[in-house]
This record gives sequence, C-alpha cells and structure tokens, in this order.
Amino acid sequence: MEILIVGAGNMARGIGLRLVRGGHRVRIAAREPDKAADLAAELGDSAAGEPLDSAAGAPVIVLATPYEGGKEVARLWSDQLAGKTVIDICNPVDFDTFDGLVTPPGKSAAEEIAEAAPDALVVKAFNTTFASRLANTGTLDVFVAGEDADAKKTVVGLCVDAELRPIDVGGLAHARALEAFQLLHMKVQDQIHGGWSTAITFAP
Repeated sequence: MEILIVGAGNMARGIGLRLVRGGHRVRIAAREPDKAADLAAELGDSAAGEPLDSAAGAPVIVLATPYEGGKEVARLWSDQLAGKTVIDICNPVDFDTFDGLVTPPGKSAAEEIAEAAPDALVVKAFNTTFASRLANTGTLDVFVAGEDADAKKTVVGLCVDAELRPIDVGGLAHARALEAFQLLHMKVQDQIHGGWSTAITFAP
C-alpha cells in the first residue's frame, strides 16, 4: 500500500521505518522538501520525498505534524481527503506547562480534524508511542479510535504489518481519552527520567 506521511520529524521517521519494514511504500511530504528528501533517503528505496502539495494517489495519509499543523493540512486538503483514511497522531499538549491540553473543552484534536475534513475517514493512532521506540524493533501497543470500521481495519492491518499490536478502543470520541492519557504518560516519563523512550503496554 502507498502511504503519504505529512511531516519529516522524528515521528514521521519512526512510523516510516515501521511501514517500510512492513512492505509498504511511503511518501514523505513536508513544507521543506529537502527535509522530506533526506528522510526518504534514510528510509530507503521504498520511500520518496516530495513538497507538501497534494494527497493524490495515497489511500492512507498520516498527519505526523503538531496539533495546529494537522488541522491546517486537513482544512487545505479537505476535498482531497474525502474517502481516504487519515491517521491523526498528534498530542495537543500545552508544552509550556505540561499541565493540560489546548483543545476546546470536550473535543479532541482528532475530532477537530474530522470537522475540518468532514468526508475524510479520521482515525486516531500512534499518539501514545514515542518516536524512539517506533524507530527500534519490538512490539508496541497502538491504540486505535475512529468511526469508520473499514478505516480502522486498514490502520489495524498497517500496525500488524509493522509488528505493532493494535488495540481498537472504539469511536473517535475516545481520542479525547487517548490524548489525555498521553499527557499523563509524558509527565510520568519525565518524573522517572524515561528519556522519551517509555511505552504504554497492557499485559495480562
């Protein structure tokens, strides 16, 4: 499958590495084409870099951007994203204080993206995984929330291909809990000096 990753940062790298290892073709799109090209070169022959111009040709789009950037892309590409699986990975944390989220009360970043691109099939995933853990091998738990069953099935399949364990937590409203959960994860890993390399795992 061809997957378009918007962004060329650490999370784009981690997810891109997993997807390439899983046999998928990855396109990296960024406002700075040189960064997209550099990351694509690192990912190998199954990846290509490009400017942030179009979602054409990719059935799955990963918004590997900060909160505001994801919303902006969803607004700009609203028509292009219709019918496509759009994976929102962001955490709308107040990074000045780490004391709360910056989303409107009672709403998640994923729900805002769904409002900006109402015909897109928005799925929340990967927001509770840190980039350093994704870049390495080993199974991680990935929580998946969304309204469209087929879109979630697509994301679940990508996770399995990437040697990750997908856990379907229900509808997109549960993205609120996932974003709050990751805020707590960030605070705890800081207290225990986790170096942004901890992971949330459910074990029997």
